[in-house]
Amino acid sequence: MWKREKMWMIKPPSEHPKECKYRPVLEVFPFTNTFTLSMKLMESPVLKISLLPRDPMSRFNLKRSSPKEEFPNLNRNYTLMGGVLDLHMYTRQFNRATESGVIFDDVIRPGLEDPGLPNGPKSVGCLAGDAQSYILFCGFFDRIIESYHGYRVTSDAVQESDFNYDNLKGGDDFDEDYVVSCEVSAARAVDDYCFPVHCSRGERRQLLALAKTVLEQLSEDLPGKFYSIEELSSESEDRRVVMDSPPSSLIKTGVARDWPDGRALWLSKAGSLAIWVNMEEHLKLVSFRCDGNIQEAFKCVCINLMKTEILYKKLRHPFIWKSHLGWVVSSPAEVGTGLKTSVTVRLLHLAENKRLEDILDRLRLRMEETGCPGIYNISNLQTIGFNEVALTQLVVDGVKLLIRMEKRLENNSSIEDLVPTKK
Repeated sequence: MWKREKMWMIKPPSEHPKECKYRPVLEVFPFTNTFTLSMKLMESPVLKISLLPRDPMSRFNLKRSSPKEEFPNLNRNYTLMGGVLDLHMYTRQFNRATESGVIFDDVIRPGLEDPGLPNGPKSVGCLAGDAQSYILFCGFFDRIIESYHGYRVTSDAVQESDFNYDNLKGGDDFDEDYVVSCEVSAARAVDDYCFPVHCSRGERRQLLALAKTVLEQLSEDLPGKFYSIEELSSESEDRRVVMDSPPSSLIKTGVARDWPDGRALWLSKAGSLAIWVNMEEHLKLVSFRCDGNIQEAFKCVCINLMKTEILYKKLRHPFIWKSHLGWVVSSPAEVGTGLKTSVTVRLLHLAENKRLEDILDRLRLRMEETGCPGIYNISNLQTIGFNEVALTQLVVDGVKLLIRMEKRLENNSSIEDLVPTKK
């Protein structure tokens, strides 16, 4: 049994040594130009010039004023970015650029374009343009991750990954009178390519060609069909999925550039698995079920995610992994595992209870309206700090507890003894 469980554990790839060295250099010496930083490094008895990569910012001739004059107006900005960012932090990031040309203003632009609502769900309000953004702008992204996930990022932390779906307990016995449906999704980014918010048309088309090659091989085990987004219009013959225009979320963040060029959907013949290509992320695997069997949905994603990862590695384009962040994608709201587990539940009485917000916080869950009265989506808020099995278990156990509370309230009984004492 021990050998079987060890076999399922994913060994994190080693982190690139240049990035390990780059991070402390940036955080110890937050200077605004390469010359000043180079002089400081020469004076240091510890740090060497060789630690400093060539500054990509030197290639640009941006017509910008000082950081103080360029600082964005964050009044009425209700994103986490708007709460974290101040002039001091903005100044530290101002004259930095990744090798692919991502500057800090690119990172925070999604939150400026869509500042959120005062009573709406909190969004992170930022997107990484490439994997190096998490290293170069680590002072900012670490704060966002800590604020959103309640998880403190440290250089010696190691994010675990575990796809042993057999370790999930009780994911197939929800009360059918309350649970309507469930969904499990996992996002991944492909190494050597910019993320969707920053990638070029050529990169997007290369990613599409890679995905097509991989998913044709996946279809040998799980029969499915590859659709370009153009083929998903309302005029197409296959009406299982219809998409005539980009989702509004992609438009607001700038990810819908050149729509629908380079986007696609792979759909299994049985409809048990969908894989989106070049949408919010390079890849997103989604397993949706019209019942509450989260065990089967989780199993489907785990098996096919591992198969997909192996196929991408054979093409020498592995998924991006950083030991302290786990699986890295463009949104800091999904780093770590990239996993979202959602259960749609009927909660007529609990939704009106004054303790609900506190209960959800203690369970590490979020609750969203579906548009149907009394029916809500319950999902994991955190994606980092736990492995995939543990996160899904949090949702399973949490939903079962919420259903118990709903039953109590239906009978006008107290739920105080069911409220968790702490997270």
